[in-house]
Amino acid sequence: MEVAEVAAQMAATSLGNPEGRVLRRITKIKKILEADVASWAGRRVLVGGWVKTGREQGKGSFAFLEVNDGSCLANLQVICEASTYPLAELVPTGTSVLVEGELKPPPEGVKQRIELKVDQVLEVGPVGEKYPLPKTRLTLENLRDFMHLRARTNTISAVARIRDELAHATHAFFRQNGFRYIHTPIITTSDCEGAGEMFQATVLFSQAEKLAKEIKENPLPTESDVEAAKLVAKEKGEIVAQLKSTKASKAEITAAVSELNKSKETASRLEERSKLTPGIPVKPDGGFSFDSDFFKKPAFLTVSGQLQVETYACAVGSVYTFGPTFRAENSHTSRHLAEFWMVEPEMAFATLEDDMDYAEEYVKFMCQWLLDNSREDMEFMVKNYDKTAIERLKLVASTPFARVSYTEAVELLMGVTDKKFENQVEWGIDLASEHERYLTEVIFKKPVIVYNYPKGIKAFYMRLNDDQKTVAAMDVLVPKVGELVGGSQREERLEILKQRILDADLPLEIYEWYLDLRRYGTVKHSGFGLGFERMILFATGLDNIRDVIPFPRYSGRADL
Repeated sequence: MEVAEVAAQMAATSLGNPEGRVLRRITKIKKILEADVASWAGRRVLVGGWVKTGREQGKGSFAFLEVNDGSCLANLQVICEASTYPLAELVPTGTSVLVEGELKPPPEGVKQRIELKVDQVLEVGPVGEKYPLPKTRLTLENLRDFMHLRARTNTISAVARIRDELAHATHAFFRQNGFRYIHTPIITTSDCEGAGEMFQATVLFSQAEKLAKEIKENPLPTESDVEAAKLVAKEKGEIVAQLKSTKASKAEITAAVSELNKSKETASRLEERSKLTPGIPVKPDGGFSFDSDFFKKPAFLTVSGQLQVETYACAVGSVYTFGPTFRAENSHTSRHLAEFWMVEPEMAFATLEDDMDYAEEYVKFMCQWLLDNSREDMEFMVKNYDKTAIERLKLVASTPFARVSYTEAVELLMGVTDKKFENQVEWGIDLASEHERYLTEVIFKKPVIVYNYPKGIKAFYMRLNDDQKTVAAMDVLVPKVGELVGGSQREERLEILKQRILDADLPLEIYEWYLDLRRYGTVKHSGFGLGFERMILFATGLDNIRDVIPFPRYSGRADL
């Protein structure tokens, strides 16, 4: 069969269309509202969405429905007559509808550009009881109690679309610049940050719980139970010996041997079970024993994919990873999550200067992407949350970033006289958010890259500078959030890296594989990490990081 014939057959009978029927094509509301009214008027369309508001008119003869399908912020006005469907079932907020009809230009003097006159209501998902989300505006904090429904609100759906666009922009930027996307593991045995605030991945607790339940239902055998079983086995052995000495038949001896083996197995199982110890296995030194754990060693949820993605940078060049990371930091601030997403590129044959260049280009690219592709949602954010959001994007997209060393930044902050910082400024401190924002919002009035930080406040893998006091690290600071990107040139010198690991009180054996990258074809390489939720905070102007991730996890909360 020719390729064209195969394609035609697949089009008629393949997945999702087994009988060659005409497929229903739902038209997205975004596409309808962006279309030329003159060319779309009179066109029949199928639309599915949720009723934002509904009202009966003309003494119950017809109803206006404001329907939204999530494809854009705006709603489509749908008109349905009582003869088409019972209106009382359509108008409640939250009702889902799948309707078909004809697009028409609305009467003059109304705000809608186009509306849908329905002649078929194909599906209805009713709201049985009182809809949990009132028409009046709920605070974002209150919406967190309706995690499963909050995406139906204008704010959260707008954030979801902005987040999607930023994810698309991320992949587009790195693809255009020749990077390969690498999937790094969620479960790891190494701590990238060396901070120790990691979630442990273990089955020891479930094993202990299962054993405790089993013991409760079937108590462990006592020493006398074991001795009794051994005595039975001994007696069975004596019977076999007696049968053999009296030259009994082969069948009798075989049967007796079978009984002996069963009794030995029973005694062995009882003895083994009697040695079970409830609870988590503990070593003689008091630490947990991981010999019976799933991975036979301590394992954790990753705080970063950087170390693993370096292995691919040292093989295929420019790479990046983009995925969830985890930190067991018991913090309740508006800037912290237990689960968050990181974008982490890594470049072989790259210095700190290259690292800063890529970070700046990437941040600018994302800002311009939102200006080009998320204008409606960004205008919503400007109207409701942050009047400067769009101007901030324009500033970052079009302005060269300032670059200052950490030492220069500290000197600038120590010279500030018009503001008293809550955290004292001195050389060697980790700059706080108030310091970062003052640099970018007041002193430079644009994004700032601070580089060459004290080695004592940075991770072990960052390249030690010749002054032996600083490392080739950099942070990109932006208005509104402060630090957006953190990166460095990685330490490629084996002996120096070994010492840095030891100085951080980390065990060398866990990082032998990482050291191998320096033993076999070491190369200068650099990378950075961008906190994806922080980028969304920066773009939208929202204040709490819990509102820019679909399912926020933080101390005390892990809904859904």
